[in-house]
Amino acid sequence: MEQAAGCSAVGGSYPQKNAEILSSQYGINLFLAGLLLTFAWAVHAVGISKSHLLSYLITLMLIQLLWMLWYLCRSCTQRRLIRDKDTHAGARWLKCGITLFAVITLILDSFKIGYYIDFSNCLSPTEGIFPVTHAVHTILQVYFLWCHAKDVIQSFKTLERFGVIHSVFTNLLLWTNGVLTESKHQLNEHKERLITLGFGNITIVLDDHAPQCNCTTTTLCSIFSQGIYYLYPFNIEYHILASTMLYVLWKNIGRKVEHHQQNKTPFKFHGITVGMIFGLIVLTSTIAIVVVYLIQIGGSKIKSELALIMFYLHAIFVLALMCTAGIVALLIYRLEDRSLDNSKNPARKLDAELLVGTAAGSWLLSWGSILAIICAQGHPKYTWYNLPYSVLVIIEKYIQNLFIIESIHREQEKANDDIKTLRIVTISRGSTLSLTPLYKEIYNGRAARDSDNVPCLLKGSICGRENDGAGVAKEETSQDNSLVMHSASDFSLYSRNSVTNNKRRILKNIAAFLFLCNLSLWIPPAFGCRPEYDNGLEEIVFGFEPWIIVVNLAMPFSIFYRMHSAASLFEVNCKT
Repeated sequence: MEQAAGCSAVGGSYPQKNAEILSSQYGINLFLAGLLLTFAWAVHAVGISKSHLLSYLITLMLIQLLWMLWYLCRSCTQRRLIRDKDTHAGARWLKCGITLFAVITLILDSFKIGYYIDFSNCLSPTEGIFPVTHAVHTILQVYFLWCHAKDVIQSFKTLERFGVIHSVFTNLLLWTNGVLTESKHQLNEHKERLITLGFGNITIVLDDHAPQCNCTTTTLCSIFSQGIYYLYPFNIEYHILASTMLYVLWKNIGRKVEHHQQNKTPFKFHGITVGMIFGLIVLTSTIAIVVVYLIQIGGSKIKSELALIMFYLHAIFVLALMCTAGIVALLIYRLEDRSLDNSKNPARKLDAELLVGTAAGSWLLSWGSILAIICAQGHPKYTWYNLPYSVLVIIEKYIQNLFIIESIHREQEKANDDIKTLRIVTISRGSTLSLTPLYKEIYNGRAARDSDNVPCLLKGSICGRENDGAGVAKEETSQDNSLVMHSASDFSLYSRNSVTNNKRRILKNIAAFLFLCNLSLWIPPAFGCRPEYDNGLEEIVFGFEPWIIVVNLAMPFSIFYRMHSAASLFEVNCKT
């Protein structure tokens, strides 16, 4: 009987495994078809226009909308059923973050609608339908993620696998489209800047996709066309966050969840003042550097070189501080003796894989810069600032990844830091004796080792006189010895707890500081401050087109790394 049951259980897992493989292959083919269509439009392939790409994306979004509506309706009819939840997935701060990005994405869609209205005479209808469909898709998807990101689907599993994986790759294609559009705009500006830096030997051919007609309202057209590209970084982050949350939902389909109470880890500003102050200083100075850089770069050769030097010096200083903070945190971890949580957790596993995978983008750019500096025949002044900057980028990500991955795998302490106390009242010969010194409650939920050390009141009874005078004398002597032992153990416990609190305070400040630093380092590349484009040295060594391809492929991952690191560090701060 047991063998038959085991065989049926194993046999039942095969259809689900096949469904997982089939759905993943469906999603990959969906993505590759869209990727090839995007590439064909980017290189002006014959017979492929932007309307073809937008039609494909609109179709994918409509299919996802139908699936989400079906899932929401089915969930509404079964709302009384108790469903399994993955407490690690869809954290509240992550939902708040994706909501913020979604709101800015809706503003972007409204700008695109306005842009289409002004150029409606020469734009395809799909360019007007796309932002409307995208806005509806964004609103419904954010609602879906808020309500169902934690779901562990146990019914209609095969159908749901295809629906969720379709949603994952739809968001990845929308992310790719946003990245390409924003990169083409940055590339056009970059080509114009190269002339001011003296790289006249590089062929400047602008890739212009502007409408071939006049705008009905010139002022509004200028606002819409310029504003769109400043909002794209938020749209890009929105889609990559949505795809990661949906991927965790897909991995959780059919999963058996261990039912245990997860400790809530709310964010608190208490105790992280130092880290916040230094982090805000870095954030403020970074914004100032970006503003000055964008104003100075391309103005003249001298101004451009000064802007590059200013950027490199600031980045070197920030990266050195981040490396130091990360090393201190890792040293504290080495001094602690706490086990790692190796339980199955799709969200945590994805976080670790994304950290290492996306870091490879900036590592690729850094090694390209180092190789270009070594091989170049001429070295402008700013080159020697680029070298330590590139080396520090590699080291800092290496240290930070190690810190974050170890932090999210460490088991949380089960006890509160505040040590509660009990007053023990003993009664002898019918009279109340003086109160004993405060006896600290059992730490870490452990019971007392000796039952004799547990006060009588904790056992639900009152100590009375049971012995004669000699017995009372012995009891008083044993009480004195017990008080001494309690005092010594309490002092040891207090010292140990004080050291632990100090370590935690340092770790929380480091996590807060690194969180703000990663937000700071996300701002420059996201808003057009990209020295990999502007210094021109790599383009001379590797060639203009090859290096631009490398930058356009690696930069989106580098930008996402900073935002994902900030999100992970926020979680580390809450857990510490």
